Amino acid sequence: MDNLNDEKLVSTYDDSAIGPKTALVSIVGRPSAGKSTFLNTASGEKISIVSSIPQTTRNAIKGIVNTSYGQLVFVDTPGLHLSEKKMNLKLTEVAREQIIESDEILYIIDSTRDCGEEEKLIADMLKPYVAKLVVAINKIEAPSSNTKAARDFISSVFADLSQDRIVEMSAKDDVNVNDVLKALYSIAPEGPQLYPEEYYTDQEVEFRIAEIIREQAINRLQQEIPHAIYVNIQEMKMEKANHLYVRAFLCVERESQKGIVIGKGASLIKTIRVESIKECRKIFPYRVDLDLQVKVDKNWRQKDHILNKLLK
Repeated sequence: MDNLNDEKLVSTYDDSAIGPKTALVSIVGRPSAGKSTFLNTASGEKISIVSSIPQTTRNAIKGIVNTSYGQLVFVDTPGLHLSEKKMNLKLTEVAREQIIESDEILYIIDSTRDCGEEEKLIADMLKPYVAKLVVAINKIEAPSSNTKAARDFISSVFADLSQDRIVEMSAKDDVNVNDVLKALYSIAPEGPQLYPEEYYTDQEVEFRIAEIIREQAINRLQQEIPHAIYVNIQEMKMEKANHLYVRAFLCVERESQKGIVIGKGASLIKTIRVESIKECRKIFPYRVDLDLQVKVDKNWRQKDHILNKLLK
């Protein structure tokens, strides 16, 4: 992302008499609205996995943006949608908790989709928090983008929301992402930083590696299988000063899914392993070697102890 332009930011609000600002910002929206893409673009680092498959984000994932005006700690919440399945209800619970606890809310709307019943339910959920709300109308680069429809929807639900807190952007192409940050800084409270300036996430190494493996898997699988997998890191040990060994399992729900994930002649699981290693080596300052296998954890999405461990 382009560096935040301090001169342009001053024109948004006068901070000459105040100290640095700090805010915990929940990113909220429907599945595939572009929440994870925004988080990665704003922080300038790969924080959250990105996929064309809806609901790939399962945790409240933090990314940190530091500028001379303060620190914004973003929490990428799971996509909200209508469903009574146990796992989806748990995902909604995670998102609701973050909304309540946050200083600000960034509501991202996909301008390429109609604002129907699902969007209305999310917006209604956010109505009590309009004082701490910024809305980003995303995907303006897409030919099917309809920003007018999105703005009309926002006006109908949030009649009192100031226009300077509604921003049209392309998170994918890094267009107006700085304007979104300016809007958030303009209403952020004063306060000390929550994290040192060199931090861009608070994720543990184990979690980041598991998410990398899951991303490489779901982007190569189809239909229901991406939602039927999770990653279990069985072992991690630093064998040398710059060499991390990881043993992990890609867990599926049924025996029939295991063969699909492994692939003919074990070709798919080999590809997932190799590409995961490549991604790990881009992120970590040491060599990562990965032993990756597939196993069945029957009906794991119905098991509370698994869901409580994975979804938080």
